[in-house]
Amino acid sequence: VQLQACGGGLVQAGGSLRLSCAASGTFFSPNVMGWYRRAPGKQRELVAAETIGGSTNFADSVKGRFSIFRDNVKKMVYLQMNSLKPEDTAVYYCNAEVGRIDYWGQGTLVTVSS
Repeated sequence: VQLQACGGGLVQAGGSLRLSCAASGTFFSPNVMGWYRRAPGKQRELVAAETIGGSTNFADSVKGRFSIFRDNVKKMVYLQMNSLKPEDTAVYYCNAEVGRIDYWGQGTLVTVSS
């Protein structure tokens, strides 16, 4: 399974970005698709995830600002990030669970300037 993520970049605080991730190499849509991030000097953390059934999970720090949605037919997941803060600066990684195995994308950098 390969995950191709895109959409990162530089944005001012209060701005918005949308990340996209496409899964390939699997016939079935992943059980779970989501996003993690690793900020400088910090451990990787879950940002948001959505199951194939539509259940979602968000980090407390992004609730109300970020939304996640997926297209199970296209095997894609999107992360809409609004009201971005400098502390959202991180490398964002797409994640997918297929057959109880986790797969990771290459990471896309999001930089939020103050």
